[in-house]
This record gives sequence, C-alpha cells and structure tokens, in this order.
Amino acid sequence: MTAKIFIEQLSLLKSSAELKNVQRFFRDNNPGNKFLGVRMANIFTLAKQFIEMPVVEIGKLLKSEYYEARMGAVTIMDFQARSKKTTAMRKQELFNLYIKCHHSINNWDLVDRSAPYVVGGYLFDKPRNILYKLAKSKNVWERRTAIVSTYFFIRQNDVSDTFKIAELLINDQHDLIQKAFGSWIREAGKYDKLLLIEFLDSFASSMPTTMLHYAIEKLEKREKEIYLESNRQKRTTNR
Repeated sequence: MTAKIFIEQLSLLKSSAELKNVQRFFRDNNPGNKFLGVRMANIFTLAKQFIEMPVVEIGKLLKSEYYEARMGAVTIMDFQARSKKTTAMRKQELFNLYIKCHHSINNWDLVDRSAPYVVGGYLFDKPRNILYKLAKSKNVWERRTAIVSTYFFIRQNDVSDTFKIAELLINDQHDLIQKAFGSWIREAGKYDKLLLIEFLDSFASSMPTTMLHYAIEKLEKREKEIYLESNRQKRTTNR
C-alpha cells in the first residue's frame, strides 16, 4: 500500500491514445504537470485496490508530478472519507492533508472527486470558516473547493452556507467557478426553492450569464425567462 507501488501499477495501464485525451481535459497551465495517459475508470479501479493506503503514503502520491497519480490519491481519500469504518481521527488527517496540499489539487475534477466528503463531510458538524477563506483565495481551485465542499451539506438539507459562499463568488470571472456556482445553488434550490428564488431576485441581473444559466436550469420556463430578461437588461444598460 505504498505510493511507489501504486504509480508502478498505474504506469502499466497507460496508453498513447488516452494521453491525448487527458491532456485536453486538464485545465491547469503549470508546466510541471505530467501525464501517463490512463483512463479514469482504470484509475478508480486501482484506487479501490489501495483503499487502505496510509495517509503518509497518500501524501506522497498527492505530491506526484503525474496527474493520474494525484487523481488516484484524491480518489483514495474520497473512498476513505465515505467509509463508515474510517475513524474520526483519520477523517481529520485526510482533511488536513487536502488543505495542506491544495497546490497539488490543481484541476476541477481533482476538487470535485474529493472535496464533498473529504472537506465537506469533515466540516459538517464543525465551524466552516475555512470555506469562506478559500472562497476569497486568488487560487481558482481553492475557490472551487469552497463551493463544491458544500455539496455534502446540501445532501443533509443544510443549504445556507452554499448561498453565503455563492455571494462571495458572485463576480468571479473564471468559467469553472461560474459553472460550479450555478450548479451548486441549483442543487441547493432543490431542497429550498424559496432561498434560491430570493437569491436570484437579488443577484440574477448582475450574475455572469454562464452562472445564471446553470442556476436556473431546473426552474419553470416562465421563471427562467424573467431572470434571463433581467440579466439582459442589466447588461444592455451597462454597455
């Protein structure tokens, strides 16, 4: 259950065809990133075999220059965080590792694969100040963690933090924040439509268009038209 053995086995699964796909999929421009070319399904399958990996070895895996190794690391973290067998101490260790090594969690899928349970699950019965700090970060992936982590809360019918964090991200210009923002308040709205409507009444006119489209996706046609029109009018006025 070591990082070294995991990477050795991961390397056996690489293919030149998949290498081209994964490079297009990755959104971080750090020249230090490297790719093996392993299908996501194969990474997940291998991660299941290493589900008992110690946190110290997960940390080594998370520091790998290979994207697929880091995906393996966050997947193992997610599996452990979800498991009912995992102790409270281990969940805290996983959370601390995530925050400490966030610079290695540098693509949207790495965040989405692990933040809901590793971060959100850990914080559910604890103070959530760290999420508000991350929401104000200059690092796009930390900002994405802030909103994506609240998915765990949403599933417990606890949506207030989703909307509060959304207010901090309302003017974010990065498309991967806009899409996450819109998607998460849409999901929160399934549990509390009144809060979603109140939020949209306050901010729909000034929200980036992409963000708004994701947020109103599940509303009735007439409701969508009202918010889209208010957004268009605001943009026309500001030209």
